[in-house]
Amino acid sequence: MKIEILADADAVARKAAAIIAEEARAAVAARGRFVMAVSGGHTPWLMLRALAGEDVPWDSVHVVQVDERVAPAGNPDRNLTHLRESLSEHAPLRPEQIHAMQVEAPDLQAAAARYALTLQEIAGSPPVLDLVHLGLGPDGHTASLVPGDPVLDVTDADVALTGVYQGRRRMTLTYPIINRSRRILWVVTGGEKVGMLVRLRDGDPSIPAGQVRQDQAVVVADRAAAGQPGPTPAP
Repeated sequence: MKIEILADADAVARKAAAIIAEEARAAVAARGRFVMAVSGGHTPWLMLRALAGEDVPWDSVHVVQVDERVAPAGNPDRNLTHLRESLSEHAPLRPEQIHAMQVEAPDLQAAAARYALTLQEIAGSPPVLDLVHLGLGPDGHTASLVPGDPVLDVTDADVALTGVYQGRRRMTLTYPIINRSRRILWVVTGGEKVGMLVRLRDGDPSIPAGQVRQDQAVVVADRAAAGQPGPTPAP
């Protein structure tokens, strides 16, 4: 696992965007398309806005969701709301190139199965994503793979539902599809992540994030998450 420490969240977002752009160009050159999965969170929205300014072959890009809260369309809790605001309004990406988890559906199990089929249509069978962007929670969760939830044990589906976590059920990619991906990009910011970043680095399987494969992983973190002091202010 490669770990790069940068000054702050803005620098992390810019570096992550540059990594995604490079992976996109390579994937399109090799296979004609680039399929990336994006998680929620504040720093990722900065990352996606920075990505809009990068050299990306947008016509060949597909964006899928790592996870989504079960909430109404347009709700501020929805990752999709911020994904569209950050990317669609700043990059030349057509609406049909963003593939939303249908968490408003009355039958969520069927909706998860349909999303798995969508992934097969755009990324093969079984689907292999070019890049999965992940965050790291202070409790060691990643995607919506949260401590103690039965979703951690799902091995026969690429998309599954969680129990209630922080007030909402979630739809999430599972370990099988995350671990099949060609590149995993961790974006980690904030001092509350210090302990978990160490455990992620060490591949600690007792936290959900520690069960994600490391051989194709890159971590971009800020000084706060790495437990490093910032520069001393000038007198």
